[in-house]
Amino acid sequence: MNIETKSRIIEAAIEVFNQDFSAPLQKVADNANVTRRTLHRYFKDRDELVITCEREMEISCKKAMITAIHSSEDPLIQLENILHAGIDCGAKYSFFYKLHQREGHKHSQNDKDCADYDYIYQNFTKIIKNLQKKDVISRQMTIDWIQNLHAGIINSTVNANATTETEKLYIKEFAWKSFIKGIGP
Repeated sequence: MNIETKSRIIEAAIEVFNQDFSAPLQKVADNANVTRRTLHRYFKDRDELVITCEREMEISCKKAMITAIHSSEDPLIQLENILHAGIDCGAKYSFFYKLHQREGHKHSQNDKDCADYDYIYQNFTKIIKNLQKKDVISRQMTIDWIQNLHAGIINSTVNANATTETEKLYIKEFAWKSFIKGIGP
């Protein structure tokens, strides 16, 4: 089996399932530029592909988010780095977030993905509360609202078609300014 083809299928699945979790496997195959038959040589069914996608996100996205949390003692820098890590992870972050928010998700502390999600969410909450105490972030906004806005800014940034070199160069800065001004006091 070709590792490059398998990786392309996984990346395509993350992108497709991020947009529509119920999308047919044919859409994943089309997005990966492989036949459905080729897709099934690598993954016996949808469940196996989703589990593989979750593992891929565990390797890259969660590691990036945890690294961002530990990047500084300054909560404002941590928050900015968490946003940037989410943008760098792209569709992987959005899909990871959606998997844990979707109806029917059975959250379990014994599941490593769920435990990592909880670790990230608890630290995100701690950072937000700390910044609210310092009046950097509005105290009226709930953690859930801020987390959803955060995910939305990441999603918008990932989906933005930066057309000019300036936009490409400053897109993370645009995202950060939009987010921090949106939650400011």
